[in-house]
Amino acid sequence: MLKIYMWLTLCVAAWGSNFVFGKILVDEFSPAVLTSLRLLFIVLFLSIIVLTKQGLHKIALRDMGLIVLLGIVGVFFNQLTFFEGLVTADSTTSALILAMSPIVTGFLAAVFLKESITVRMVLGAVIAITGIYFVVTKGGAAIHFEPGLWWIVATMVTFAILIIITRVLSQRVSPMTTTFYSNLTGLIVSIPVIFIMDDPVSVSSDWQGWSFLIVTAIIVHGLATLLWNQNIRYADASKAGILSNLEPFAAMLMGVILLQKPITIYEITGSLLIVGGVLFATYQRRARRLRRRQ
Repeated sequence: MLKIYMWLTLCVAAWGSNFVFGKILVDEFSPAVLTSLRLLFIVLFLSIIVLTKQGLHKIALRDMGLIVLLGIVGVFFNQLTFFEGLVTADSTTSALILAMSPIVTGFLAAVFLKESITVRMVLGAVIAITGIYFVVTKGGAAIHFEPGLWWIVATMVTFAILIIITRVLSQRVSPMTTTFYSNLTGLIVSIPVIFIMDDPVSVSSDWQGWSFLIVTAIIVHGLATLLWNQNIRYADASKAGILSNLEPFAAMLMGVILLQKPITIYEITGSLLIVGGVLFATYQRRARRLRRRQ
């Protein structure tokens, strides 16, 4: 079990580091180009996995519609808004905002999957939003919500939509099939958007930038996802959920290492409020499911 949790922790560290990696990459590539290129390398990586280890299952017409929607909203728009946001948004603040995704997912599940909204979910959301306010305003000293953070909020919403659609598809379609076709859809949609969103279109002029793009795309969205899906089956759900909430702390640490960005007391306090609010809200949902089974 120790080995399993070590792998899961490494996955969370990779996902948390993605905020810092993205911050570095948007200095080398314009956002829409970066989105399209990253999806290209992810699809190439997944194609190798599909060809060497497993094939793709047939998809019903209704499921194909959901996969296309997933590819456009949960993959393409999720990646595009992420990189657009990181052009101006702070990497740590972005990670803290996205840490609220489980709560947003809970509210969307109530709307689309008819799941119930509890008092604890509402209180947890209030606590988490207070934490975000504390970080963005530096303890209430100055209200300054950078334009990039609105893009990150959109990233959070699209990620929550991704989880909802994936949850529905998981009952009928294999994870690899869903992942491959949704990323392929996202890649196809991203190509014409380059000439609409990016002005000017910018790409890195040296091999280091391209190497960093390829390696981070494969590690963060390829290997980390596969390792997580492989090991999560053997882990306790509550412990795995706690691990997934450590992404902001991984982003803070990588910000110190790669960007020489100091960690402020506002970020520490805000992150504790956000993670605490998320745990407060999501723990209740797990507890209710356990009572139903009994």
